Amino acid sequence: MSKLKYIAICLLVLVSCARDNDEDIQSLTTYIQGRTVEQGAVIACAASDEVNGDILTFYYAESGASNGRFYETLDVDVDSNDFKNYTLNNVESDPIFNGHLRRFTQSSATEKWIIITFELADEIKISNPIRTKQLSKPTVWNDKVNINQSSSGMPNFSWNDNAEGDNAIYFQVVSAANGDLLSGTYTYENQFQYYNTSNVVLNVTTQTPPNLIFNENYNFTLMDVSLDNWVNWVIQKSFVAE
Repeated sequence: MSKLKYIAICLLVLVSCARDNDEDIQSLTTYIQGRTVEQGAVIACAASDEVNGDILTFYYAESGASNGRFYETLDVDVDSNDFKNYTLNNVESDPIFNGHLRRFTQSSATEKWIIITFELADEIKISNPIRTKQLSKPTVWNDKVNINQSSSGMPNFSWNDNAEGDNAIYFQVVSAANGDLLSGTYTYENQFQYYNTSNVVLNVTTQTPPNLIFNENYNFTLMDVSLDNWVNWVIQKSFVAE
């Protein structure tokens, strides 16, 4: 075999391997092949940034979770439950609430479906599909929440119910002035009292919430989430504990 032909064959093999490796990295279907997976096991949603319209994708990484990944479709005109339609975007995530949650940020001229994954205990955990609506239904950001502090140290937060339409559930966070998450809860009702879990349907608080300190500053954040995991409405408001 001539030296030139040998080099050509080697180059073809290298290109083939590169394509195979690229597919392993890029394809959600290939990534999970032969692995134990749990669908719907990653709590995630997405909103549009109030300033520049970027897609902000939030997820709760359980303790011990690693290798968080962001998968997306080309557009929304695909089967959102078919993993073959999702490819990896190597965007990096940032910690929010001092690491209790994480956030991917990206700009996009098209709407799409997103799936977030991470690995935990030798399993791949997979979120439900997230439908972005940064063009057709941008997230509304505001501070419209009533805070009733008649019960000292247990403020009651209430807000307009289904203000932007298409509501499925509410996610509320009470955080300290330094950003530490004190409680993270989900309710179907448009009110939540710190820390009364009687109407809480899902709780991502990992420790018993501390007592609020009189005259200290705190923050309240609310996300109004649709059935397809788009955030219709975000409330952010600071308050002083009474």
